Amino acid sequence: MLKARVQLIFGALLFSTGGVAIKAATLTGWQVSCFRSLLGGLVILLLIPRARQGLTWRSLMVAVPFAATFTLFTLANKLTTAANAMFLQETAPFYVLLLGPLLLGERIVKRDLAFMAALVAGLVLILGFGGEALDTAPNPRLGNLLGVCTGIAWALTLTGLRWLASRSGSGRDQPETAVVAGCLLAAVVAGFFVFPLGETSSIDWLVIAYLGVFQIGLAYYLVTRSMRRLPVIETSLLLLVEPAFTPLWAWLILAENPGTPAMLGGAVIILAIGIYSLLRAPAAS
Repeated sequence: MLKARVQLIFGALLFSTGGVAIKAATLTGWQVSCFRSLLGGLVILLLIPRARQGLTWRSLMVAVPFAATFTLFTLANKLTTAANAMFLQETAPFYVLLLGPLLLGERIVKRDLAFMAALVAGLVLILGFGGEALDTAPNPRLGNLLGVCTGIAWALTLTGLRWLASRSGSGRDQPETAVVAGCLLAAVVAGFFVFPLGETSSIDWLVIAYLGVFQIGLAYYLVTRSMRRLPVIETSLLLLVEPAFTPLWAWLILAENPGTPAMLGGAVIILAIGIYSLLRAPAAS
């Protein structure tokens, strides 16, 4: 169990470096998205045997919102702060709860309403105060809008992955296959906007290599291995390492300050997710 916890935390820490690494590359958001997704998909394909099985029309359907999540998150990070892009993606549970009755037949209860209200409060704090343009966040309004879209796309992805997981016992419809297909689809779509490539440096390609091999490939490998050994509640809480550390890396490496309202909104979102996970513990055990 200790090994699984360490793997999960390390994987979440790798995930958390995505925002600052995306900003560190001088390539455009489309270019980073293309090369990052392509390399990450290939690494997952090599590391996880299940990712090479169960390619069906259902996994391809789930790959579409996954590809949208990858693309929108990268573009958002180029325009707004890493903290905002991450916090806005973390609002996905709000949309998951809204989609639950429609797609999964799950009812919304009073506890869910309180959780959803907290996430909305966090959203208002992040979006309502706009934020000043920075060297690392030149268009925060557009970036925040893309961040909101990332949260919606991630919600659709999570809902789809749960749907596939419920069918994976038969050996078909593996969630990992949808992840790889999503990465490759994101690379194909972004590929239409890659050229002309322009001037690049060795630093740019080192960043791309890090993003694909470590921040996506290795991180996903570690997280999926550990999730199979840990309770759902513990997994949910440990994964909060990602949104907690994302703004820290951006502040330490790029001196990026998202502002007090955004940090307060992010804290509300993280705290709400943590409390909600704890309250759901009896049902998850």
